Amino acid sequence: MELNFLTIIDLAGTFSFALSGAFAAMEKRLDPFGVIILAFAPAIGGGSVRDVLIGDLPVAWLSNNITIGVIIFAAIAAMLFASRLKKFEPLLQVFDALGLGLFTMVGIEKGIMHGYPPGICISLGVLTGCFGGVLRDVVLNNVPYLFHKEIYASASIIGGLGFFAFQSAGMQTTLLNIVCILLIFFVRMLAVRYHWSLPAFYKHPNNL
Repeated sequence: MELNFLTIIDLAGTFSFALSGAFAAMEKRLDPFGVIILAFAPAIGGGSVRDVLIGDLPVAWLSNNITIGVIIFAAIAAMLFASRLKKFEPLLQVFDALGLGLFTMVGIEKGIMHGYPPGICISLGVLTGCFGGVLRDVVLNNVPYLFHKEIYASASIIGGLGFFAFQSAGMQTTLLNIVCILLIFFVRMLAVRYHWSLPAFYKHPNNL
């Protein structure tokens, strides 16, 4: 694996999402094997679907051992420190938001590398950032954050739009990635803190 800034972002996102999966599994009191499996789900889910769609095969995590090592390390680290943590939900949200930002940028950059227009690149970023979390929540029999919680995919879209806006303004690439990752992270965390959400078209469960 060639070590460059995009690779570092990819590995950081893998670590963050693997931790989110591990914490979600421990919150459900799964055994160590279940924790490791749930660490893999968000860490490789979105990237795998993205690579299949754009025909970049084999999918990224099959091409190296570093990604697998990072995921297993994150799962083991989460289990080792589990006894010191009283609640997993806040940590899950922090690492999920960080993974969302990191993986959105990876998806956008991969779209650019393959010559896709901005709209497709943003879509690939949203897919990369969101699908793994959806897979994690479905496996745990939870309604995914993407469908019922505060602003989630919208944070990814905002970051993608910001990326191309700042790029057109001439911002340097490395700084551009960092700014947009932080933008997505803070939009997502503010949405969690202040319960920002898209407008609902129903007001009461009986109206469903």
